[in-house]
Amino acid sequence: MRKFLSLMCLLSVVACAADETKVVPGIVPATVQETKIIKVMPNNIIGAVERVYLPPMKSAFLARIDTGATTSAFGADEVKQFERDGEKWVSFTIKNRETGETHTFEKPLVKEVTIRRAGENEQRLIVNMDVKMGGEKFKANFSVAERDKFEYQVLIGRNILSGRAIVDVSVSNTLK
Repeated sequence: MRKFLSLMCLLSVVACAADETKVVPGIVPATVQETKIIKVMPNNIIGAVERVYLPPMKSAFLARIDTGATTSAFGADEVKQFERDGEKWVSFTIKNRETGETHTFEKPLVKEVTIRRAGENEQRLIVNMDVKMGGEKFKANFSVAERDKFEYQVLIGRNILSGRAIVDVSVSNTLK
């Protein structure tokens, strides 16, 4: 009997050692993508409201930092779609409510998306913009929105926040 139990233990150990199946926790994605970390401030912690710039405009916009929004957005007027060299483009004007600075942009249309909001869906145009936050300048997709009814003209979503910053809603205006 003792020999039988020893043999069973030995077989169990051999079977476990031979099994090279790798167990990956369910929260780890099947393919790991390299994330480029860009420091927007020390410790990468930003507040619920931060100042951002949309170059070439010189004055900053107060922006709501929204981890629930997939894509960033800004408020614009005189939004018009047009065609240039067979490509779809968008022209729009942004006026900073605080300073009155106005600039008209012409950008290639990246895509059109449907935004789901409480009670209604809204079609929005997506353009790629330069943005400056905390001394770092980069490009990001923004939806062109009507934000006259909102307190903040610019909304910073996960497409900018992911890999760049952690949001602490107890603070604001931490970026220079």
